Amino acid sequence: MRGAGQGLISVKRSKCVNRPNIVFILSDDQGWWALGAAGNREIRTPCLDRLAAEGIHFRNFFCASPVCSPARASILTGEMPSRHGVLDWIQGGNIGPGAVDYLEGRTLWPTLLAHSGYTCAQIGKWHLGDSATPRPGFFEWITTPLGGGAYRDPQIVRGGRVAQEKGYLTDILADEAIRFLEHVSGDPRPFCLLLNFTAPHSPWLDQHPEDIVASYDDCPFESAPQEPPHEWLDRVHDFDFSRKLASPARARQENIPAREYLKGYYAATTAMDRAIARVLARLDQTSDANRTLVVFMSDNGFSCGHHGIWGKGNATWPLNLYENSIKIPCIMRWPERIVAGRVCDELLSQYDILPTILDICGLTHPKASALPGASFFDLLGGEEARSSWRDRVHVFDEYGAARMVRTKEWKYIHRHPDGPHELYDLRNDPGERHNLLNSSLSSEMREISLRFHRDLDEWFTRYTDKIFDRYRSAVMGRGQAAPITQAGREALLFRPRAGQEYEK
Repeated sequence: MRGAGQGLISVKRSKCVNRPNIVFILSDDQGWWALGAAGNREIRTPCLDRLAAEGIHFRNFFCASPVCSPARASILTGEMPSRHGVLDWIQGGNIGPGAVDYLEGRTLWPTLLAHSGYTCAQIGKWHLGDSATPRPGFFEWITTPLGGGAYRDPQIVRGGRVAQEKGYLTDILADEAIRFLEHVSGDPRPFCLLLNFTAPHSPWLDQHPEDIVASYDDCPFESAPQEPPHEWLDRVHDFDFSRKLASPARARQENIPAREYLKGYYAATTAMDRAIARVLARLDQTSDANRTLVVFMSDNGFSCGHHGIWGKGNATWPLNLYENSIKIPCIMRWPERIVAGRVCDELLSQYDILPTILDICGLTHPKASALPGASFFDLLGGEEARSSWRDRVHVFDEYGAARMVRTKEWKYIHRHPDGPHELYDLRNDPGERHNLLNSSLSSEMREISLRFHRDLDEWFTRYTDKIFDRYRSAVMGRGQAAPITQAGREALLFRPRAGQEYEK
């Protein structure tokens, strides 16, 4: 292992006793529904279900943007995409001579933890540019070179170099996490492990453990209904396009049944669950378990045929903000603090992660007043939200020209400049089947939509940066080629849709 502690950011440290270790596990493209604890009786996630039973399951947790790189950047910075400047999945600058750090100069919470004495490790997918270079404060840095890739005999970045390794990627990452836990076991200093799996992101065919794939042979997949193709599907590509990307070697084959892709998606999730079980078993063998906060969540949501979509926010044009795209699983376990078996239905977002972790660790952010999130530390202790937790009425989301405000009862989506806009009554239409703005508006509905539009404008005006805000430009869902500050022309930033591919 090696150190990477140069250039650490100084912060004002608050008084805190018994700071916990942190194991932060991130899945990739896992919909909120793809979890046994969420009520899915078909997908097998026994470890995550047990984690929920031992901790708290957040049932209304949302990503900051329904695609991987912007969401991951928001988790680490506490900022919205229109402030940190990662507005689409990163297509350029991930590895090699042109590699560039898209978050250069940004304050990341693991760096703050490292500066306060934590031993930090990053293991797995990074996808925020320059995958080979350790960020300040990380003791261990093992990544994948790009946003996706093969599970079998994958490419891994170690010591700044890309090498192909034998084995199954999910298990390789779990093995590295276990080695890190063994290294820090018994060390009085707290540790922070970021374990970022690529599962269950595509590819799904011919990639996952055969015994797990075969175990889904008789699954009816009622939890992933294959609905008629959505009217917003990209006209350049047919309904099977994103599924064909799941296995380049078989992409030329015709009529591959949807259930074969579903078997791969479910198997990738179950294999990840099995790997997490090994990591937590090693943690639980140590004296560190009771004082370790384990966080599990996905970067963004996903649909496997739901709404007639295979994908997430960039599976359609216009870009979509359906619940399956923006809602994510989130579970936390911390034996010293969290009462086992709890569920929480408060509206929470990935932009709340940074203030919560810093609050837990007794640290402060140098620009806390400019951040949109709030600590939900109080919600972990078995109490209802106290006065110190602000009354969260809204949660916000964005992707390109689409911006969303959601309450427990309503969801409003505004797309600049001309729509289509959307308004859903989630109490009576939780499946988002009836856009109330498609019909004649009553005065009540008109007032509701106008109020939400004002809320959006006020909130994003406060928490965006004009330099990085591309609300009025063409973020197409086909990738970001360079940081905004480095691109000479707008056209160089974001790839157009026509003739291009979905996220790789």
